[in-house]
Amino acid sequence: MAGTTQGQDFSPKILAFSTNNISDPGVDLAGSAHLHYPPQVMVISLPCSSGVRPEWIVRAVEKGFDGVFLAADGEECAYLPDCAERTAHIVQKAQQLLQSRGHDPQRVRMAAICSVCAEPFTRHMQEFAASLRQLGPARKG
Repeated sequence: MAGTTQGQDFSPKILAFSTNNISDPGVDLAGSAHLHYPPQVMVISLPCSSGVRPEWIVRAVEKGFDGVFLAADGEECAYLPDCAERTAHIVQKAQQLLQSRGHDPQRVRMAAICSVCAEPFTRHMQEFAASLRQLGPARKG
């Protein structure tokens, strides 16, 4: 369905990986501030964004999520000084795996989200949902 315009009737499901110490507070702040982002965003917390496995991203897409977002730690990671580079490599590998399985690699995105990044997180979710609406559902029929 790539390239098909789905319009406003399609509400993409997005899985967002967020980190306990860095991006979770920003995501929580978005909710506390009543900022609007798609209600179909589901957040999973983990210690470090570089701990996500490319296979998890592919599985999420194959099990019904239309897109996967990694809220990366960036330079603030308490665990690894090269966390952002590692996370970028994970995204690249996931995109390759998605493409090899017939999915558009644009179904995965990454951005650094910090503890006060409520507005940037909201904006990323809105833009990602709009992009996924253009791609259509990831589910194979």
